[in-house]
Amino acid sequence: MSRIGKKPVELPAGVTASVSGQTIEVKGPKATQNFTATDDVTIALEDNVVRITPRGKSKRARQQWGMSRTVVANMVKGVTEGFKKELEINGVGYRAQMQGNTLKLSLGYSHDVDFEVPAGVTVTCPKNTEIVIEGDSAQLVGQVAANIREWRKPEPYKGKGIKYKDEYIFRKEGKKK
Repeated sequence: MSRIGKKPVELPAGVTASVSGQTIEVKGPKATQNFTATDDVTIALEDNVVRITPRGKSKRARQQWGMSRTVVANMVKGVTEGFKKELEINGVGYRAQMQGNTLKLSLGYSHDVDFEVPAGVTVTCPKNTEIVIEGDSAQLVGQVAANIREWRKPEPYKGKGIKYKDEYIFRKEGKKK
């Protein structure tokens, strides 16, 4: 039994959901999102509560059960509050700034890195060493943050690079003479 899948997803005030077949549409004050579940699960809406149940006892049905419930819960959170990831840049001369819809990153390469921000996500730079990514889709916000971090991952000796704000970098000791 999936512990996550068993929990119902409650819809807060101001959020409406409609189910048609395997597709659920969630509307809230911030956005509208759709999700089409696989045929391994059943989505039911009753009294402002979304319940997801597996169709059968196969391993795939149990996997889809918990995953589908989490996706629907993330949709509900996304249309009400939204999601936010914060990145921190460490390193001498490493900078970030927004220019229109492009994030310009100076990361020690011979050229600046231009990162086009996709639709559905807003990126801001409160300081030139901080990047804040916000949006209503948990998957899209996380993917954009991972793509930005990919340009210069933090290294363990000096800690230089782009890291998540709450991430801990395990530091290594350098060479000894």
